[in-house]
Amino acid sequence: MVLLSAKLVSGLALLRQFASRLTVRRDTAPIDSVEALYGFVSTRAAFVAQKKLYGYLKARMGTRYPSMFEDEAFVASVNIAKMHVFAAALSDLAVHAVARVGAGSALDDACRHGLAQRCFRAGLADNAAEMRDEATLAAWLTAFDARLEGVQWANLVAGGDAFSESPRALLHWAPIADRLKRYDAEIVENSIRFAWIEIRRDLARRLDARAVAADAALESG
Repeated sequence: MVLLSAKLVSGLALLRQFASRLTVRRDTAPIDSVEALYGFVSTRAAFVAQKKLYGYLKARMGTRYPSMFEDEAFVASVNIAKMHVFAAALSDLAVHAVARVGAGSALDDACRHGLAQRCFRAGLADNAAEMRDEATLAAWLTAFDARLEGVQWANLVAGGDAFSESPRALLHWAPIADRLKRYDAEIVENSIRFAWIEIRRDLARRLDARAVAADAALESG
């Protein structure tokens, strides 16, 4: 049996500890309340953000990947990237999920905006321990509110793509040299778009849109 070096073992241990920070709990229960919707959006956004960020880093770094987590500057960079990609993924999935809830319901645009805002904020609150920069947090909230101002809910219901922020954020924030990112752009952005396909299917299977819409109407009423 080939023994791992002490440095590699240490790197793997740090990686496991590092990769467990965002809440990525999975379940299969029906999504039939606003709280259940918040939980789904938060945990699935965290899952996609972490999986695709770490996957990109691993693909680019190869065998050096575990040992890089012994470098404090690198870990700090990945932590920053992780939260920015998570915020973008949270924004995308919140908009998509609320569009699905509102389809065919009596919810007006103001109610949908409010539900999406609460969904986004709930996801950030779930990972508050990782939110150390108040200015960045405020910028995420402002950017999401601005995004909602331009949302056409009917277009999203008809098939419009809500998943526009997370591909850009993954490519921009990943701590990889810009000269390499130029070659990676299409592959990296497509990889996170593909990751959303199963999340969307899971939401479609589990979502009781009528129940969530009724719950949202009670909250806003």
